[in-house]
Amino acid sequence: MKKIIPFALVAIITLSTAANNTNPNKDKKQSTTQNSTQETIVGVAVGNENFSTLVAAVKAAGLVDVLNSDGPFTVFAPTNAAFSKLPEGTIATLLKPENKELLTAILTYHVVKGKFLAAEVLKAIKDNKGKFEIKTVQGNTLTASLKGGKVILTDAKGNVSTVVMTDVAASNGVIHAIDTVVMPK
Repeated sequence: MKKIIPFALVAIITLSTAANNTNPNKDKKQSTTQNSTQETIVGVAVGNENFSTLVAAVKAAGLVDVLNSDGPFTVFAPTNAAFSKLPEGTIATLLKPENKELLTAILTYHVVKGKFLAAEVLKAIKDNKGKFEIKTVQGNTLTASLKGGKVILTDAKGNVSTVVMTDVAASNGVIHAIDTVVMPK
């Protein structure tokens, strides 16, 4: 029987695996296990141009105060390139006020309570026979596993996302960047 763990733990494992692979940003401040920053998760995302679509979505969903709170949280943050994989018009539709509930559900599916570094995620995958289920703030689970030496997340619909950057420190948690938006049921 598979164990369900906090979503954050899965996120950390995924990101850690990705950071250990070829990553052009690996040596930049974006990939660090030290929580030396005073910026919250939102502040870190605002300061990184690769997360501008995510920041716009967080604002539209009214989640800025939540992600600026004490936490800690682990966020599997889709990059702008991840959002660009969605069908044309999807982002504009989700950002409309009448779709706030759906947007909130999608975004909170990327958040786990607790701070989970990549090494912890990898260990959880290995300790659970190659697959680890993580419960998200939204309520559904993500499944973390390894493929080709990289951490991947499988969402409730069977779609996969690869962790492309890990352990981006924030004062209230950690961010792991992913290459595809994951979707709840």
